[in-house]
Amino acid sequence: MDDLKALLNSQADVIEKLTAELRMGLRPAIDNFIGFYHAIDWKEPWLICLLLFEFTLVLTTILTRRNDKVQLLLFIMAFSGIYFAERLNNFLRGNWKSFAKQNYFDSHGLFISVIWSGPLLLLSMLIVVNTLFTLCRLIIKWKRAELKHRARLVQSKQE
Repeated sequence: MDDLKALLNSQADVIEKLTAELRMGLRPAIDNFIGFYHAIDWKEPWLICLLLFEFTLVLTTILTRRNDKVQLLLFIMAFSGIYFAERLNNFLRGNWKSFAKQNYFDSHGLFISVIWSGPLLLLSMLIVVNTLFTLCRLIIKWKRAELKHRARLVQSKQE
């Protein structure tokens, strides 16, 4: 019995150390995010236009959620934007002086990933979730029609 208690206490100590490390591990990430947020001049016109463009994409996605063709087009456009993000980052890194006050476009592509690709990925996930809900509704509608058809067949056989 004492061995079991000792084993449980040692496991509890390991879990306590792990959770303490996790709690300490989130603090630097939060500090980095806050530093990233403050490093950006959010009043730059091109950045405002980019955020408005992304907001318009989300609004268009929500308003056209029942139109499968528009959703497919938006999905393809979003993934095309993600696919070409590296090339876009390289182009913007060479021409940032013509539209921005400072160079946001590093060789690793952190800024373009957070500001461009991240929202496009979230938009794509929204489209996928919407498509899954649409498919669920379609399966339910199909199954109801199948059950009505079977009931009619049984009723016609009984008559």
